[in-house]
Amino acid sequence: MTKAVFKKIGELVVVLFVVSLGTFGLVSLIPGDPSVAALGEGHTPEEYAQARLEMGLDDPFFTRYWHWLSNALQGDLGKSLVPPQSDVMERISAALPVSVQLAIMGLFIALVVAIPLAMWSARHQGGLIDRIISACTFGVLSIPSFLSGLLLIMLFVNHLGWFPRSQWVRISEGVGDNLYHAILPAIAISLLEMAMFLRILRSDLITTLQENFILVSKAKGTSNMRLLVSDALRPSSFSLITMLGLVIGSMIGSTVIVETLFSLPGLGSLIVRAAQQGDMPMVQGAVLVIAVIYVVANGIIDISYGYLDPRSRRAHV
Repeated sequence: MTKAVFKKIGELVVVLFVVSLGTFGLVSLIPGDPSVAALGEGHTPEEYAQARLEMGLDDPFFTRYWHWLSNALQGDLGKSLVPPQSDVMERISAALPVSVQLAIMGLFIALVVAIPLAMWSARHQGGLIDRIISACTFGVLSIPSFLSGLLLIMLFVNHLGWFPRSQWVRISEGVGDNLYHAILPAIAISLLEMAMFLRILRSDLITTLQENFILVSKAKGTSNMRLLVSDALRPSSFSLITMLGLVIGSMIGSTVIVETLFSLPGLGSLIVRAAQQGDMPMVQGAVLVIAVIYVVANGIIDISYGYLDPRSRRAHV
């Protein structure tokens, strides 16, 4: 397992290098002149040319990439082009906690709802309860995040008035107020993953419930609840655990839309605003941070999966 862990870390380093190169290259293709974003309109061509020279935009691509990457490895993601030209890392550090909290809350809500519903559905396979849950799951899967967010706003904000449409209260200013402002965006983020978790876990539970050791437990008179919770849930959760790594990154990506809908000061709103303003360093830095979180989360899930599943440990022996 130790060799497998070091091998996985090596793979992560390679993936992160490729991700950084792709991030820098793709963001460089954004239409617009960064010198215009930095100076504003109304300047002479000579002033724009001088600004491009000072920002190194006339250097070859790989020269600019290496300079950016070496600084990024030291925690320096550059300066924002849009006045006031603040530090990119400081802006990301202020916005990232909002996105991470929404993603964690969304993941928690998805798991808390999906696991018992999947167990209930698998227990009543083919019955009315199973058909209702499956129909609702397909319905949720067909609704994109931006539409589910709009529907939640229409119902709980505009019609019922239970939650605020915008504003954000940080945890340091009050946990209760923070949760009150975060719960609706977190639900909007969790819906799609909730349906995916439910379908995957239900399918694995149905397969596990047909295994011989489950039949033996039934013959011994084990209750249905104990069969589901103690005997069937753990061996059925490996696919769910594997999927968590993919979902963590995608949920942070989903906050781009949801934060815009709810006007929240998170990483998603920061990326959208920076892209609209042509602020390349800000977009590059924020996208790189999301990519790193995504890759590292997947690596941790892969490594932990090897410890949870004995078959994986034996495969590396």
